[in-house]
Amino acid sequence: MQAAFEYATDAFQRSVLYADVMRQRGNQYQAHMAKQAPHVLSMEFEQIESGDTLPRPVNYSLVRILPPADAPVDPRKRPFVIVDPRAGHGPGIGGFKPESEIGVAVRAGHPCYFIGFLPQPVPGQTVEDVMRAEAHFLETVIARHPEAEGKPVVVGNCQAGWQVMMTAAMRPELFGAIILAGAPLSYWAGWRGMNPMRYFGGLVGGSWLTAYTSDLDGGKFDGAWLVQNFENLNPANTLWSKQYNLYSKVDTEAERYLGFEKWWGGHVFLNREEIQYIVDNLFVGNKFTSGELVTSDGIRLDIRNVRAPIIVFCSRGDNITPPPQALGWITDLYQDDNEVRAHGQTIVYAVHDSIGHLGIFVSGSVARKEHQEFTCNIDMIDVLPPGIYEAEISDKTPDTPNADLAQGNYVLNFGRRHLDDIREIVQQKPEDDRRFAAVARISEINLGLYRSFVQPWVRHAISTPVAELMQRLHPMRLSYELFSDRNPVASPVAPLAEQVRESRQPVSPDNPFLVAEKMGSHLLESGLDIWTKLRDDWVERVFMAVYGSPLVQDLAGLGGDTSPIRKHPGISPEHREFMAQRAIELRGLMETGGLREACLRLLIYVSAAQGGIDERSFNLIRRMRAGKDNVLALDEFKDVVRDQALMMMLDREAALAATRVLLSRASARDIRAGFQDMEQVVTAGLPMTEAAGQRLEDMRELFEAAAKDAENGKARAPAATGATAAQAGARKASPRAARPRKVIASTRSAPVKAAAAEAALAKPPAAASKPTARKTTKAAAAGKTPAPRKRAPRKTAA
Repeated sequence: MQAAFEYATDAFQRSVLYADVMRQRGNQYQAHMAKQAPHVLSMEFEQIESGDTLPRPVNYSLVRILPPADAPVDPRKRPFVIVDPRAGHGPGIGGFKPESEIGVAVRAGHPCYFIGFLPQPVPGQTVEDVMRAEAHFLETVIARHPEAEGKPVVVGNCQAGWQVMMTAAMRPELFGAIILAGAPLSYWAGWRGMNPMRYFGGLVGGSWLTAYTSDLDGGKFDGAWLVQNFENLNPANTLWSKQYNLYSKVDTEAERYLGFEKWWGGHVFLNREEIQYIVDNLFVGNKFTSGELVTSDGIRLDIRNVRAPIIVFCSRGDNITPPPQALGWITDLYQDDNEVRAHGQTIVYAVHDSIGHLGIFVSGSVARKEHQEFTCNIDMIDVLPPGIYEAEISDKTPDTPNADLAQGNYVLNFGRRHLDDIREIVQQKPEDDRRFAAVARISEINLGLYRSFVQPWVRHAISTPVAELMQRLHPMRLSYELFSDRNPVASPVAPLAEQVRESRQPVSPDNPFLVAEKMGSHLLESGLDIWTKLRDDWVERVFMAVYGSPLVQDLAGLGGDTSPIRKHPGISPEHREFMAQRAIELRGLMETGGLREACLRLLIYVSAAQGGIDERSFNLIRRMRAGKDNVLALDEFKDVVRDQALMMMLDREAALAATRVLLSRASARDIRAGFQDMEQVVTAGLPMTEAAGQRLEDMRELFEAAAKDAENGKARAPAATGATAAQAGARKASPRAARPRKVIASTRSAPVKAAAAEAALAKPPAAASKPTARKTTKAAAAGKTPAPRKRAPRKTAA
């Protein structure tokens, strides 16, 4: 009886405290939504610019995060710009806690900015207007930091990720690096049996329902519907777990619960034009990764135009943006590794094992690990040669070699990966693509029928007061509005809760009735999980059966089309010609430079056999650069590194053979010192593989032979710091002006995008066999330095 009495007392007190938290939630919601610019940023800020003053006004604005006194800003560090998702909730989730994306960047000394939005859109605002506003904000940030070593790092969370990528495809010269956190870009992708959200558009017949919902809301789309879709993904959490977790831990959980609900309940609106564009072209049409989207002034939004490194962070535990949707754009755009390098794209990805969608942005453990490592090593990512890499983060232990070269508690390594590794994650199925293509076709038909026969009647029936009433009566809003101090029923809760806190008597954890309560909660949660699994399986089976039907596909106009549904975007003739010209230019620059270029070729040659690049090696380079005079700026250093990497990829044999010529312009002392420095760099991080060790020994012989030549007084080759007249002519002949406008924006990095041209189109040079490359190195060390080989023009390049 004593145990029963103690449990009954505790259960009653918890019920009162739970009710009081719900009352506070209602009050908080009303106060929050009454603000002109509600947000959940935890840091002080100042507004820099408002989007309502732009030629095409938008409801977005740019603010600067004010750093705390103990975290001064370093003006040389590149600024970070965090763009929050406008997916039904209000702004601020990227800076929701001190341990967040914003907090990590501020603590690292970076100037930090935030792009947020107001609850109500500007009338007539479109997705393209938002893209141009973001580009304008980035121009403002760049102008405010002329001393920064690099363009801004832009972080796009969830919906903001694809919005940022669209802006980058339109204005690539504004971006220094892009971090996509839980951002979907390939909307048809997913794992069978695990990602049911992608089927919902097909089950309702396409995007006509979006148009209908916008008409009911008087020309705007209520973001509460999007939030409700997220809630429906996990009924166990929505209907029970979230509320029971608060009830069972009401003494300690209230503050965290109210903080999250402040953001989760801050519903915002989108214009009819915005949401229709998003659903038709992205969620249903999947047109972004196929290069089908074109702006109003004719710029094709091609992700391959993006020159900045792209860091993709996703999780296997994310049921909103699973890894196939976060990474599928890579296989949508490229057919092999050489195409990735030919477009000069550096792609880094990291796949978390378990964290959920929101945890990617708000989890403190993720902020301390993944976001911290990306932020601290963003300069290293910026100088990575084009290609695909996987970020591997390991704990730093007392046994970690050169631990002082790794920042924080972890060591970051970038392992080289291939397109086949991405394909293994995405698991694309052509038969599923055909089903989603049928959905897109039927969606267009249904939307046209709705607009012709139903929409005029709906718009005539819905007045502004009716639309506003329907918005207020939305179930998501009612759950917040109903229980607050405005409700007379809630008035006695506050004083009663105060009395309970004064005489709180929590039950012991081993109380049998409390144990039974937890068992019952677990049983109920498991039952809801089973029901969810059955529902999701049914949804998938119905989708597969309906849209896999030959009759439905025939009605959608796909029956006679046997070609692949997802066609890879082609390469324009102008771009091919430009790449061929750039390859000629790179071949002419093989013997341009000196000791610095030779050392970089050593690093590239050895690290290629190492299988990865470690942050400790890069930090050692950074430390060496800091101790020298007349070092290159980071942007210039990045260009030199990439040029040398592209030469090695274009024709590794010729580049290694020309290394002896580069070394002939340095003294014996400098040559030996340069090799010692590079040996420290390549051995500072990952353990040396046998192949990498052999390559290092080959380069040791080459450098030593060059040093002896210098000691013997052999004539030095004339310094070559620029291109020859013929190379200059090749540059002039480069058809840069004839290229489509989508590439014209590539001012400085256009050569980078084309640097692997011949290697990508011809392939053999980049795949030189190890014995051949080693033979070339041996020949160079012996003084038999052959001239770079001249290759016959290739039909593909012409």
